[in-house]
Amino acid sequence: MTAKKADSATKTDANSVTAHHKLLVIGAGTAGLTMASMMANKIKGLDVAILDPAETHYYQPAWTLVGAGDYKLEDTARPMSSVIPKHIKWIKESASEFDPDHNTVRTSEGHTYTYDYLIVAPGIQINWGLIPGLKESIGTKGICSNYSAKHVNYTFDVIKNLKKGTAIFTNPNTPIKCGGAPQKIMYLASDYWRKHGNLKDVDVKFNSAGGVIFGVPKFAETLNKVIARYGIETNFFHNLVEIRPDKQEAVFDILKDGKAVDQKVFSYDMLHVTPPMSAPDFIKKSALADANGWVDVDKNTLQHVRYPNIFGIGDATNTPNAKTGAAIRKQSKTVGVNLYQYMQTGSIKNPDLYTGYSSCPLLTGYGKTVLAEFDYQNVPMPSFPFNTAKERFSMYLLKKYALPFMYWKAMLKGHVG
Repeated sequence: MTAKKADSATKTDANSVTAHHKLLVIGAGTAGLTMASMMANKIKGLDVAILDPAETHYYQPAWTLVGAGDYKLEDTARPMSSVIPKHIKWIKESASEFDPDHNTVRTSEGHTYTYDYLIVAPGIQINWGLIPGLKESIGTKGICSNYSAKHVNYTFDVIKNLKKGTAIFTNPNTPIKCGGAPQKIMYLASDYWRKHGNLKDVDVKFNSAGGVIFGVPKFAETLNKVIARYGIETNFFHNLVEIRPDKQEAVFDILKDGKAVDQKVFSYDMLHVTPPMSAPDFIKKSALADANGWVDVDKNTLQHVRYPNIFGIGDATNTPNAKTGAAIRKQSKTVGVNLYQYMQTGSIKNPDLYTGYSSCPLLTGYGKTVLAEFDYQNVPMPSFPFNTAKERFSMYLLKKYALPFMYWKAMLKGHVG
């Protein structure tokens, strides 16, 4: 650890500082809100500020169901002002620059904030512009994506109007939030077409830059049976690089050892795109980033590897786990315990260790869900005393009703199990 303890904020010109906070949280998404609330609960009277310009907070895990016509988009959205506790200062600005040696954050609005302790939780950046033809055509001509609040309803429009033709579902060669989402909507769409007698006339393809359907063999075995049930064609090591909307063509790089060795053009009637993602640009260019642009933390303690008064949590970190809300739930306990120790003693002598837990409720049809839970080593970590690799109606109810309830009523309020 190279950073000095948190009193180095005095090195910043006091005349240029907009405000100082004991704890500053970057990002009011799942991770940021959970941590801000948790620390304010843990230390009564703690000066906590959260920095995020967004006016609306979304429960994004339900967007797969929205895209399948089984959930309303408006039920996933709440005003940000309603989910940030009143005793936490909300700074409606965008972080643009970090100076961790002087405990300083600057914003796009031209303000400077200093802190004693920093939690970095800005989430992941969706790079729509990296695929030529995508940004300007999404929401039209059969091109859809459940990763866009603006266009997620269009996904179901395409599904219900497609009676025959080719439907392609893509998965990129970058880390993404909710790694199972690209295939969940494919299974739901296939089930919709099956129920309406159209599946026999729809050629469903899963074009993925990855090499397997799922990284945990126990769950992959079930998913391969689901794929067979719907007659889905899987094309691995296929990475979407261009869309030609006027011709309804999609261009894929064929990958070998991570590099493109060929290209193939597919015609489609429906194209569900999972876009490439990365850490936010302001993280990539900062001193907080690793060589690949992600917040550089110890994967077990979630403390920054160079600046001990900084912790990272959620999708923007370089922890090698699946990027899900369930992962954040477990990570928040680790950050809460370890940050509290550091605030009290200046060190972490008895750390809480995050082992990579993540969970992915894999929707395999309407009323069917496989609950995949696993750690860094892809070893299953089941929370229930039964085989969660089996498709179950109970797990569908968990996904649709129980998890959103717990999210709004407990997690965002800083109460996690």
